[in-house]
Order: sequence, then structure tokens, then C-alpha cells
Amino acid sequence: MKVTPLADRVMVKLEKNEAKTAGGIIIPDTAQEKTQTGSVVAVGDDKDVIKVKAGDKVMYDKYAGTQVKIDGVEHLILKMADIIAIIG
Repeated sequence: MKVTPLADRVMVKLEKNEAKTAGGIIIPDTAQEKTQTGSVVAVGDDKDVIKVKAGDKVMYDKYAGTQVKIDGVEHLILKMADIIAIIG
């Protein structure tokens, strides 16, 4: 399925949290902190507002956006204002 964000929205592929500590302890999904970083997959068409491009790794606000599952992979669609930093 192809999803294209509109206007000032950005689609980010979420990063997986490590499910095991360095000591070998497995952490259940319910105890893991929600990730706040991901890779930009697609951007909307408002070029005056959008400051990221596909492939950028970004950090975003904790409770921002709408989660969607596309072909079994978790993504987040959020407004450009919810992106707080480009990493790297």
C-alpha cells in the first residue's frame, strides 16, 4: 500500500526498541518506553514548511502523530512542527 502525506505532514518509519538488555534480560513490550526517533519515509507537498527529506533520521515529540501500519511495518504520520531535531 502506498501512503503519501499531505501539506505539512511527514511519514516516519519507527525504530524498533531493543527487547533485551546487555545482560540478557528480556523486556516485555508493555514495559518498554515508546521510541521517539525514526527515519523519514515521505514528506508532504508544503515545501515552505518542511525542513526534512526522505532518509533523514529525526527525533519527534513523545505523543505526536498518528500511528499507521503499512505492509506490517509501524509508521507515524506527524506534522513538521512535531519534529524537534534531525539526528546525525
